[in-house]
Order: sequence, then structure tokens, then C-alpha cells
Amino acid sequence: MTGQTGLVTEQQEGRFYTAVPQLEDGTGKTWLMRGQNFLISFSQTVSGAVFERSGQVDEYAVLLPKAGAVIEWEGTRETVPGYSIAFVPPGDSRVEMPGGGELVRLFSTQSTDLAEACSNARSYDTPRTHIPAFQPWPEPKDGWKIRSYSLNVPKEDGRFGRIFRCTTLMINVLDPFDGPRDAAKMSPHHHDDFEQGSLALSGEFTHYLRWPWTTDMADWRDDEAIEMASPSMLVIPPPVIHTTRASGAGRNQLVDVFSPPRKDFSQKARWVLNAEDYPMPEDPAEGPV
Repeated sequence: MTGQTGLVTEQQEGRFYTAVPQLEDGTGKTWLMRGQNFLISFSQTVSGAVFERSGQVDEYAVLLPKAGAVIEWEGTRETVPGYSIAFVPPGDSRVEMPGGGELVRLFSTQSTDLAEACSNARSYDTPRTHIPAFQPWPEPKDGWKIRSYSLNVPKEDGRFGRIFRCTTLMINVLDPFDGPRDAAKMSPHHHDDFEQGSLALSGEFTHYLRWPWTTDMADWRDDEAIEMASPSMLVIPPPVIHTTRASGAGRNQLVDVFSPPRKDFSQKARWVLNAEDYPMPEDPAEGPV
């Protein structure tokens, strides 16, 4: 229970490896889970599975951890190999998985049909008044089209993960940990007014959460250490202090999701790998940021 501060600070936990899928049909199995502004559709697909969106309201992302896909949009068709990320414009589109495999689609919650189908849809009936209303970022410089990018990006000193953005989302495909993360090199931090989605694609993780003390003791909570295998999703609310430790013995792969894109990451030189394709919004007080 939260107190008079108005904060809604309950984390959202989705363990797809044990939960019943929201959709199970000829395409395979699909789990749907949401945050305030973003939602995840995680599918274990069969060969030839097709996922269509008719009159899609805004841009969405397609993350292909291993298997490739064929993406169509408004009469254009593009074959996207595995280990890639793609962004699909508004309108009519379809994603086909010729060989099956894992498919992750990421949307804003402006896709109300998908938001309502999420396993935790009712958890967002109470407004998060401390999170600003969703505002998309500017349209791409050279117009709408399918854009795809390889995840085969070498590490670079000073750059954090592999960050891509579009008009609705920022997605950071973090460099994997082989074996547990060094417990002496954790990174506790918090966000003032936006959620973080942590999607585990492989391995095991322990998510550490600490609630700050407000003036109302009803808001206070004990620290939590949440153990999750994969595939899974944790939505971390602001202003909860958090850090995550990869704990599996093998390869541990995590993807961070934000909506809309983060300005702080976008202002870092060379951090956003497709920044040339998507302009940042202008701040009237400061000019372009």
C-alpha cells in the first residue's frame, strides 16, 4: 500500500517460463506483459507463424535474438536475419517467422488492444501520477520505413550496451555476462519519473530493489532480492533504487526497455547506435538537445 505521496511503486514480475501464455494457437505461445508506457510480447513461435497488425497506431520494435523474420509494411517486404532489431512504422504490417523461434515485439501502451490483453493489465488501473504522460519522439528524418540493425556490435570503451531508439521506445541489448556478475561491481541507481523494463532472454538474475523513505511511513518497504530465470520480465518503478546481478552459470542476457526514449542516454556521444535515423525532440528553452 502506498501513502499520501501518491506514488505507485509496485514492481511487476512476469516469469514466462512458468506462467500460462496469454495466447496459444497456431503461431505458438505468446506472453504479454506491460509497464506504464511499454509492453512486451514474447513469443515462442512455430515455423511459418505470422503476426499481423492492422492500423497499428504507432511505431513498434521487433527483436530477433536468434531466428530471422520477414517483415512487411504497407507493401514493402524486408528479410531480417537473426540477432537483429527492427523498427516497424505505424499502419498495416506483419511479421513472419519462416523457421520459427523466439520473437520479441515491443510496443507502446497506445496499442490498447495489446495493453488490455497483458497478464498484468489491471495493475495499471491506478494511475502513476508521478510518471509524465507518454509523448512520442519526432518522426525519422527520411520518413517511415522498416529499419533493421544487427546486434553484432563490438564493445567500445565508454559506451553502455547496445542502445537503439525509435519514436516510441529505447531498447538496450546489454552485453551478456558469461557466468555470474562480479559482486564487487554492482550499479545501484534510480529513476525519478520513468519505469525500466528488464527482459531476461537467457540465464538467471537477481534483481535488488530498495524503496526510498518518503514522509509517509506507509510508503516504506523492506528491501527485496527477486530471483528470476528466463524468459522473464521485471518492471521497476520509479523512484525505487535498483541493480541487477547476473547469477547463472552460463550465458546471461538482459535487455532494458524504456518508453519514450531517454534523453540522458541520447545525449551521450555514440551511445545510441541508430541516432542518425531518429532526431531528438527540441527543448524550447535550450534549442535542440
